[in-house]
Amino acid sequence: MITLLDYGAGNVRSVVNAIEKLGGTIKPVTKPSDILDADKLLFPGVGNFESMIRILNEKKYINPLREYLKADRPFLGICLGMQALFEGSEEAFSGNESLCIFKGMVKRFRTSLAVPHIGWNGVNLKKDSPVFKGVKPDTKFYFVHSYHIVPEEESVVLTTTNYDYEFVSSVQKGNIIGTQFHPEKSGNAGIKLLENFIYQKNLKAQKTIDIKGKGLSKRIIACLDVRTNDEGDLVVTKGDQYDVRQEGNVRNLGKPVELAKRYYEEGADEITFLNITGFRDFPLKDMPMIDVLEKTSKNVFVPLTIGGGIRDYTDSNGKTYTALDVASRYFRSGADKISIGSDAVYIAEQYLKSGGKSGKSSIEQISKVYGNQAVVISVDPKRVYVNSPDDAKKHHVIKTKFPGPNNETYCWYQCTVQGGRTTRDLDAVALAKACQDLGAGEILLNCIDKDGTNSGFDLELINAVKNAVSIPVIASSGAGCEEHFAQVFEKTFAEAALAAGIFHRKEVPIQRVKNYLAKKNIEVRVAI
Repeated sequence: MITLLDYGAGNVRSVVNAIEKLGGTIKPVTKPSDILDADKLLFPGVGNFESMIRILNEKKYINPLREYLKADRPFLGICLGMQALFEGSEEAFSGNESLCIFKGMVKRFRTSLAVPHIGWNGVNLKKDSPVFKGVKPDTKFYFVHSYHIVPEEESVVLTTTNYDYEFVSSVQKGNIIGTQFHPEKSGNAGIKLLENFIYQKNLKAQKTIDIKGKGLSKRIIACLDVRTNDEGDLVVTKGDQYDVRQEGNVRNLGKPVELAKRYYEEGADEITFLNITGFRDFPLKDMPMIDVLEKTSKNVFVPLTIGGGIRDYTDSNGKTYTALDVASRYFRSGADKISIGSDAVYIAEQYLKSGGKSGKSSIEQISKVYGNQAVVISVDPKRVYVNSPDDAKKHHVIKTKFPGPNNETYCWYQCTVQGGRTTRDLDAVALAKACQDLGAGEILLNCIDKDGTNSGFDLELINAVKNAVSIPVIASSGAGCEEHFAQVFEKTFAEAALAAGIFHRKEVPIQRVKNYLAKKNIEVRVAI
């Protein structure tokens, strides 16, 4: 029996699914006394430290948690669940009391690398702990965070990880264990770690060791565009420059849950669902993508992103939902990140016009509750050619190696909305910078000109945006072969690359991409 402390934020469904897949039984904490009644306590924390500590105090969980931990009873804290063990965080300002089990603070990354730190990274093992039994030394785990712990006592350090500098990525003292990475999102290795926590009778580390791990991987992401076809079935499709019809019919490349499972087994580092229908006429509880997420998360233990319809809307029953309501429902259904597309353009336009934050936009509200790392901005730009920068003074103009139809040697990237059908007087660089300021944690950078062409990513666009922001960038649109993935990682600083059609049609299998990148000495995760 595993007692789960779910304080109501983020995706805990994946943790529950992982425990149940391992044959464990979950008992949720519903009142303070449930904590002290636990045999083993699992605390997955997601999102914002300030929000977490406030809720723990409001629910009167702090004192029973301290009593449980001071008795050295089995505990696994994940992400914020580990950070709560320390004295406080730079992310918290209200003065609400933390658990203070370990001395030290939680501090924001201070690095020139992208923050949040998102992706699969290795760990340097410092203790011979039963929780790592059967986990290979070169295993990578999934990280998604902007803050990390800085313990005062070296004796509690279980692993460290390198991200520009070495930081503490997990701790252990007796039966108390905490990980910054997410085992429930770390594939088979993460499942093994959870299995050890559930079934190992003795969790205490035996001796000090020093086993080095590998570095941060470039991520390969499989994207599934999901919509209803003309028969009303939910299918994965793929557009050619955003046109999903072929000979009048919607292209049907498979069922979303089945394809997602296939990509997980083939080694995809993340899976993204883009809901390109919207389904805005449905009551929120009946939206088809909710069912897709719930079913997918039962067997897919890598990060899931969902995009489409993350905005305020009123359903067919007349009930109004905020974007935060929609995002919350998606998180509770198994999503780790949400992607905002057209609405982000309107939000950025208003922000740039007013010159200040309103605090009311979906980007601001969702990132405040769930953390910056939970908000991805999906950008759909197209090239606009000009003869000189003076022809588009309001926009970020670049000199291009690929002249326009009238031999123009400059261009800027115009944002679009409504699936690329409508253009706006806003460029992709300005959009990315504005959304970063508003709290977004990642940019998914598409390109209408490249979509479906199999001619390679738009490296000029990627460099223009990547040079303007400090958050991670996912390259998308145009991949047609393994070499294109190598090019995007060798010629830009993109942290990840996304593809759809070539994976759906098995033209370029994911593992073949990773094997090719490894031969080029580009760090990738090997699915273990």
